[in-house]
Amino acid sequence: MEPIVSVEHVHKYFRRGSEQIDVLMDLSLEVPQGEFLALMGPSGSGKTTLLNLIAGLDRPSEGVVTVGDDVISEMSEASLAKWRTRNVGFIFQFYNLLPVLTAYENVELPLLLLPMSVAERRRQVTTALELVGLADRMRHRPGQLSGGQQQRVGIARAIVTDPTLIVADEPTGDLDTRSAHEVLDLMVELKNSLNKTILMVTHDPKAADRAERVLHLEKGQLVREMVQGDETSEEGWATEEATS
Repeated sequence: MEPIVSVEHVHKYFRRGSEQIDVLMDLSLEVPQGEFLALMGPSGSGKTTLLNLIAGLDRPSEGVVTVGDDVISEMSEASLAKWRTRNVGFIFQFYNLLPVLTAYENVELPLLLLPMSVAERRRQVTTALELVGLADRMRHRPGQLSGGQQQRVGIARAIVTDPTLIVADEPTGDLDTRSAHEVLDLMVELKNSLNKTILMVTHDPKAADRAERVLHLEKGQLVREMVQGDETSEEGWATEEATS
């Protein structure tokens, strides 16, 4: 099966005066359609940079990033902006909901950038909120919702455009244990029922356990891959977390 995401020999660096700061170095990766992939590693390892390159928020200094049939690393900024609107759903650690808008209005926001009728938007927003179990909270503002409910609104906003990819940056980082479990259950269900491709950055090994595959990055390079069902000791997870 052809990969939905292909990262080929990507190098990402920044300039600080005459100094070159390397973030990713000759990194290659393929992600099949419908995979739930977790990215782990110490702070500064390059995992968020890799996520941003795949999501079209940044571009590599060298190398090629392809999503579906689109070589996004070669797109103009204007083309990338249009591509992201249709192809990427974002889930953030701190929800990024507008406090003056209702859950319905927050979820509707990405659709306002697309040529859709009011009826079409209403249908897609309602469906997204039903999928995350919040149809009865659509008129509530974020301040009237719990943290877990706010993150579910964020997930509804991420899926409302039926994107190619869902990218999540520490989606459980601001949640209590119970709410984190509920959000992760929902992400797994979306992957299974809608065949969504999900890429998640996390420091939490319990969150990473929900993914089918885990990539470990250190100093801008892929150092280890683990697929679900591999034998990995709790001590090994703890050792990695201690270095984060």
